Amino acid sequence: MDYISGYEAWLAREKQAAANTLSSYLRDVRQFDGWAAAERLPLIKAAQEDVRRYAQHLEKQGKSNATVVRSIAALKSFYTYLASIRAVQVNPVKGFTPSRVERKLPAILSNYEVDLFLEQPDPSDAKGCRDKAMLELLYATGIRVSELIALDVQDLNLSASFLRCRGRGKDRVVPLYKGAVRAMAAYVGEVRSQLLEDPEETALFVNMHGERMSRQGFWKIVKRYQDKAGIRKDITPHTLRHSFAAHLLENGADLKSIQEMLGHADISATQIYTQVVNQRLPDVYSKAHPRA
Repeated sequence: MDYISGYEAWLAREKQAAANTLSSYLRDVRQFDGWAAAERLPLIKAAQEDVRRYAQHLEKQGKSNATVVRSIAALKSFYTYLASIRAVQVNPVKGFTPSRVERKLPAILSNYEVDLFLEQPDPSDAKGCRDKAMLELLYATGIRVSELIALDVQDLNLSASFLRCRGRGKDRVVPLYKGAVRAMAAYVGEVRSQLLEDPEETALFVNMHGERMSRQGFWKIVKRYQDKAGIRKDITPHTLRHSFAAHLLENGADLKSIQEMLGHADISATQIYTQVVNQRLPDVYSKAHPRA
């Protein structure tokens, strides 16, 4: 039986895993399958000691702690699936804890850096107007880049100043600030139709060929304006998502609201921004306090 293909379908159907999660988990499981085959170990016969030996194998190969932790997480998910179809009686990964890796705090931009970055697109031409709208929307909502490029025109409600985002498992509604509404109104009202090749295209953001924007295409846009702004920090689409969350928290938003806007299933994923904000407090204090 092809357990890995069944696992892939289960991840997509039951867990509604994002494309990146699906790809990385399948890669990790296939690597384990290759190791197990070399060890003449059937997947359904693996025990916790085998999982331990595999983790040690990865460490000997020079894999980072983060890679080992991720691989074990993938295997735990895989064997959860095998248990659900009764291919195994016990999940061999359950209770196994690899060396824990210290989680790095996400990098965020300062308010000044955000302003500088968002000022770079020239909205007087079609490309600049589109880029301005995309970047403003990303910082306004904190949505993932995969969610940004998946947006359709019908997901945007400019009159009510909100965006409906189809996230992982459920939809969510995120408000838009006035600057983002203006940028989106200019793009949707004046530019998008000029870029379209097919008038039936539903994608909100399209490339210069009139087709739905790709993840790679948007990544290049972000890098272009980082260079233009002269910002030394490495800016990715996720940097704007992190900055959105941290800036909301700094200005008094509660964690539960931020969790809902980010689409986090577990609030523990949102709590890391508390650490980011606390780390910034001494620097904020020294710059803002009149007697510091």
